[in-house]
Amino acid sequence: MSGIIYTVFTKPWKMPAPELGEFVAKLGFQGIEFPVRPGYQVEPESVRQGLPKLARELAGFGLKIYSVAGPTDEATIAACAEAGIPTIRVCLRMDAADGYMAAEARQRQEYDALLPLLDRYGVRIGIQNHNGPDLANAMAIRHLIEGYDPNHFGAVWDAAHEALAGTEPEMALDIVWSHLCMVNLKNGLWQRTNGPEAEYATWKTYWTSGRQGLASWPRVVAELKRRRYAGPVCLTAEYSDHDAVNRLIAEDLAFAKSLFARS
Repeated sequence: MSGIIYTVFTKPWKMPAPELGEFVAKLGFQGIEFPVRPGYQVEPESVRQGLPKLARELAGFGLKIYSVAGPTDEATIAACAEAGIPTIRVCLRMDAADGYMAAEARQRQEYDALLPLLDRYGVRIGIQNHNGPDLANAMAIRHLIEGYDPNHFGAVWDAAHEALAGTEPEMALDIVWSHLCMVNLKNGLWQRTNGPEAEYATWKTYWTSGRQGLASWPRVVAELKRRRYAGPVCLTAEYSDHDAVNRLIAEDLAFAKSLFARS
């Protein structure tokens, strides 16, 4: 399908930038999402100079940074603008001690204060759904940002977290469609952590390959194709089997490409 850009979140790999560029390019991706975090190729303290430098290094391998996961301060926003990176992706932990709606209102106040910076630099904040005590699903994203220009605040829709939260992918994509700026392809399932004889059941999330989890990648891709989505599709490279990351991400990219290629 034309218009799809395959990117990968490079969180699992901390090798020097030239090695990272060569590795990601050989996998077959067109770009990356980069974690601006301590211990990575560019850390928050050096983002102003380091991020544009990294973008230039990766361009030598035919790669572009389409998004970063990092702070939303002016230094990061300005660095993204200089490096040609359109989106800063965030997940929002909702401190709901005073109630969810109050937490949402406080978050919206923070976003109002960011508007002049986003407008000045031409960078977008992409809000991702994340099950648990975060902004958990498509409707939560929509309720938070529907009053904003999608050029300022967009939706980064994550198929795995939506499935864990229980929303059908077609419905979820319809909810966020007006602000959709990126799609995360990832998969997971609930794994029981105790036996049936326990007093009550406990569960954890197991991150698995695209074919195996609760999210139906075929249904997700079919809906994106029906809507003629064009833009980044980020494979997040998050797997509970850490030793198999390199094998699984290659298999998942091949799977995703095969789904978009179906007539």
